[in-house]
Amino acid sequence: MSLRQFLGYSEGDVMRSDCKPCSRLMRHTAGIFSVGGAFGFWVLCRMHYGPRIQIPRSLRWAACGAVTVSSSTALLVRLFSPECEPQNIAAYDNKK
Repeated sequence: MSLRQFLGYSEGDVMRSDCKPCSRLMRHTAGIFSVGGAFGFWVLCRMHYGPRIQIPRSLRWAACGAVTVSSSTALLVRLFSPECEPQNIAAYDNKK
């Protein structure tokens, strides 16, 4: 699924054995950016509603921000990371 080969950024080499697998890289990236997305959308909610803010509304915005930002960054990692090229997924993610 990686776009690196399509865009010409890849020579098709297999990564070093000490690299993070694609699935772990995506999971770590999504975890980190979910916190940032929740905080960012919470700030946007506070700015948008001002004094009319309510706790359930701010929690909904934070939850939507966490889901949106974490899933979009995980998708970008999947599309553009060298660890997520097909030959590297076959080499490292399928090991048991």
